[in-house]
Amino acid sequence: MTLPLSRRRVLAASTAAALALLLSACGLSDSGGGNQVRIGVSGADEEWDVLAEEAKKEGLDVKIVTFDDYQLPNRALADGDIELNAFQHLAFLSQFNARNRTDIVPVASTSVAPMGLYSLKHKKVDEIPDGSRIAIPNDPSNQGRALLVLQAAKLIELKGKAGIYGTPEDITANPRHLRITPVDAQQTPRSLKDTAASVINAGVAELAGYKLEQAVFHDDPESATARPYVNVIAADAKDKDSENVRKVVELYRTKKVQEAVAKSAHGARYVLDIPRPELERELDRLTEQGKG
Repeated sequence: MTLPLSRRRVLAASTAAALALLLSACGLSDSGGGNQVRIGVSGADEEWDVLAEEAKKEGLDVKIVTFDDYQLPNRALADGDIELNAFQHLAFLSQFNARNRTDIVPVASTSVAPMGLYSLKHKKVDEIPDGSRIAIPNDPSNQGRALLVLQAAKLIELKGKAGIYGTPEDITANPRHLRITPVDAQQTPRSLKDTAASVINAGVAELAGYKLEQAVFHDDPESATARPYVNVIAADAKDKDSENVRKVVELYRTKKVQEAVAKSAHGARYVLDIPRPELERELDRLTEQGKG
């Protein structure tokens, strides 16, 4: 997503049969009981185990189901095999809903990972010389965000309607005559040897050993341009107001769970508590933008 934002493997096991086998192996092929909530996640962030322990004190049985494919948690949610998931940002969710005609909605924000501009040759944006080559990811979601990062750094200007899926063709001003070169997202760290700078998403940067503080620039996690990339806890629309969903959201905001969030974030993610109506409006906006 960019996809969220830690050491997460993306495997090609996204068939319905694979999903059924996974849930069966977890003992979760039957629907959850009245005091049970199954939360689908991708990765091993410890806050979910802490939340499950805290939930026990409230009489709520929280089961954490780990998925290895980014398509599966939403499919499981839409099919009723889990009650919540927490692995995706709003831009990814809007795309999934549009492509699969699902009605999955955000019920709480979790965090956002800034996207950074990194360089081995320059310590400041102003040092990047005229005519330099800058690498950006070439997949639609990451590429659009990378261009917004370059615009926020005042290196380029984009068409007003470029949105989150902008391409180099949407650049309207490039005063330093930069050569913007799309490459595979996984190659952006390697390209640093041959470029003046490279825009690298948080997950790839982490895997390559780069910390956010090493970036010469990164987008503002609280800015409007970063809002599509806020990660959320999501539910099927018909269940968003259920008592168990409310309990899980409340537990996620407790001090003990938030301490675990901060620990697992390693300073690369910013925790945001955005009201649900704002998240819903942003999802609606992204959905309309996707139609265009």
